[in-house]
Amino acid sequence: MIPAQSSFAANPALRPLWIAFGVNFLWINLSEVFRYFAFVMPMMRDALQAVPGVAPMDLPVFTVWGLWDTMLVVSATAIPWLVMEKFGASVRAALAAGTLVWATVFGLFWLALFNMNLAPAAILAIALPLAWLELAAAALIVRWSVLRYG
Repeated sequence: MIPAQSSFAANPALRPLWIAFGVNFLWINLSEVFRYFAFVMPMMRDALQAVPGVAPMDLPVFTVWGLWDTMLVVSATAIPWLVMEKFGASVRAALAAGTLVWATVFGLFWLALFNMNLAPAAILAIALPLAWLELAAAALIVRWSVLRYG
């Protein structure tokens, strides 16, 4: 008789990862919505007044935003978890991993927009630090989950 194999999702060693995914899903979505509506959307509309339809609120935009947030949650959770698996669940490792994800995702995104003259420096001065706080907190959530449930 062959013993039942545990599935990826049922593996108890992955419980901290799944909990971190759930908490980060809520945290990152709330943070992204707040940052976008409070700062980025009004600033982009002001900076790009000559461009019709900047920052629209419609189904295609929300669909892409849902895909963006899903990819961000996966990156902001899985990469810090892997870093902590290798280097330990220290605050330093968590912040280094969060900073790595931030630089890769938001650094590239905003620098590309700035380089194409689609985002003024004032937006970068607000969006980049807030995004770093979001991803640093996400990495610390992963650390908390590893320490609490690991």
